[in-house]
Amino acid sequence: MRVLPCLFLLSILYVMITVECADSSEDLDLKVKAFLDEQQHKWRDMNVPYADGKLLYDLILKNGYTRALEIGTSTGHSSIWMAWALSKTGGELVTIEINKGRRDEALRNFDKVGLSDYIDSRFGDAHAMVKELEGPFDFVFSDADKDWYKQYFIDIYPKLETGGCFTAHNVRNPYGGIQEFLDYVTNHSQMETTIDKTTRAGISISYKK
Repeated sequence: MRVLPCLFLLSILYVMITVECADSSEDLDLKVKAFLDEQQHKWRDMNVPYADGKLLYDLILKNGYTRALEIGTSTGHSSIWMAWALSKTGGELVTIEINKGRRDEALRNFDKVGLSDYIDSRFGDAHAMVKELEGPFDFVFSDADKDWYKQYFIDIYPKLETGGCFTAHNVRNPYGGIQEFLDYVTNHSQMETTIDKTTRAGISISYKK
C-alpha cells in the first residue's frame, strides 16, 4: 500500500528536477548568447570570427560530440562556442594555450558566461601537451601555429574516435605549413575531408572513417 505514494513522490521529484534543469539551461543559453552578441565585433588576439565559432557549435551539436579538444585558446571566443554546444551534449572541452595573458583573459571570459564547468583549460606548449593527452576525443579544433598543423593531426589521430572530427582554421588561403597539412589529411585513407568556405578564413572538416 505504500508503494504508490512513494512512486507518486518520486515522479513529483523527477518533474521538479527536470523543470529546474530546463530553467538552468535556458538561463545559460540567454547568458552565453548575450555575451557572444555583445562581443561579436570586439574580439582580438587571433580569435576566430563569429561565423566560424557558430560553425564549430553546429558541428558539435549535429554529431552529439562530448569529448572535444582545442589547440590554441587565445582569449576564448571559439572555446565559448564549443563549450556552449558541449553543455547541451553533456560533454567537456580541453583547451590549450601557451600565452599566459591570453589564457588568463580566457578564464575570466569563461567565468562571465557560466561555462567554466564545461572547460578544462590548460596552460603550456601544445607541441608537447598534445602528445601527452590520453584521449579519446571525438572533436578537435586546431587554431595554433600553422606550420605544426600536420604534426598536431599525426599526434592526435590515434586518440580520435571513429566518426570523430578534426577541424583546422585558416585553410582557405593555404600558406606555410597549412598546404602540407591539407595534402596529408586529404590523402589520408581513413579520413574524409571537406573545406567549408562559407567563412572568410575557411575551416577544414575531416571525419575519421
